[in-house]
Amino acid sequence: VEAHKGFFGDDSGLNGVKLFCDPAGTPSSSVGPRGSWLPLQTCPQRQPLVAFRLRVEPPRGVWDDVAASNLDAMCGDGTMLLGQGTLAGTWGNWSQPCPTSWGVCGIRTLLEPPQRAGDDTSLNDLQLFCCLM
Repeated sequence: VEAHKGFFGDDSGLNGVKLFCDPAGTPSSSVGPRGSWLPLQTCPQRQPLVAFRLRVEPPRGVWDDVAASNLDAMCGDGTMLLGQGTLAGTWGNWSQPCPTSWGVCGIRTLLEPPQRAGDDTSLNDLQLFCCLM
């Protein structure tokens, strides 16, 4: 996440999402060049990630656009992992949860590359994919 840069700064909000899968590794999709990784959040032991929602700011015309700014996630036991991104925009609906005995196993993001001139937004959409656990 890139922190708010003030009135004259070009904010890009959420720049990437990374999944930490035990023991499968750390898949991520495209990641923008700005911001820094926030502290790792995990589901309780043996609980898969099963749903998410994004906080998104709609296009603002001549004003600074951010697009996705935050992410909340839900674990199989109902534990909520609350995002620590910015407050730009509004929360969308929760994704359809993975079916029982399934969990998130893949990720795909829509990322705007850095703009030479103009307004950077970075992460614009996210899809998580479910697999039988």
